[in-house]
Amino acid sequence: MTDRMKDKVVFITGAARGQGRAHAVELASEGADIIAVDVCAAPAVMDYDAATPEDLQETVAAVEALGRRIVHRVVDVRDLAGLESVVREGVEKLGRIDAVVANAGFVTWGRFWEIDPQTWDDVVAVNLTGVFNTMRAAVPAMIDGGRGGSIIITSSVAGLKSLPAQAPYSAAKSGVVGLAKTAAIELAEYGIRVNTIHPWGVTTKMGVIGSDGQAVFGSHPDYEPLMQQILKEPRQSSPEDIANLVVFLASDESRTITAAQIPIDHGATKV
Repeated sequence: MTDRMKDKVVFITGAARGQGRAHAVELASEGADIIAVDVCAAPAVMDYDAATPEDLQETVAAVEALGRRIVHRVVDVRDLAGLESVVREGVEKLGRIDAVVANAGFVTWGRFWEIDPQTWDDVVAVNLTGVFNTMRAAVPAMIDGGRGGSIIITSSVAGLKSLPAQAPYSAAKSGVVGLAKTAAIELAEYGIRVNTIHPWGVTTKMGVIGSDGQAVFGSHPDYEPLMQQILKEPRQSSPEDIANLVVFLASDESRTITAAQIPIDHGATKV
């Protein structure tokens, strides 16, 4: 622990488990107080288990065990009013927002002309519109605080490189790159930086290819060579690997970095 985030407050979406929990814990270990939200349910039809309220409580306990404060609530990132409400509560209790980690998201699998239109709408609504809602809820408080800050958006390798069987996910994760670049321009005058990070496989529930993904790849083995990476070990990142980058981008150490797309992907975008 180096106190890189001492006296700072970070708003994190998708905080109940996986990468979101790792971000909350790593940031708290560096001195940050946390505002945490998660839908704690399946946002749509998916082939892996959703986070639960109990998962969110585990994140809360982990942050509090580090001696940091945390405001938490079950909120869907598609609910702008709900996000605005928890931001108000967080600012009232913790004083401000210095950084945002727009991490909430989910993935589905299928060829684009075979997926249900509702699946398209749900994936884009959570992974793209949910990021807009998160930023829309938090940015006014950051501007009012007058301290600058950092916004970190979790995109994906799929936001930089075409991948099979992920059309709505790739569209949304590419979309957040455009959103981040525009936001970086518009927020520069306030000293607020905006960057996207692009993980590859991560050892979380979402990072395991479920039954739908297995069916697609089993039926179309020519897709497999498109899912390669340069580094062979480890095959997947840990949530803490991603959190280390998030802490750096949230801290003043990255004060010269904005509008960047940062792969953390074992070299997957290079093959």
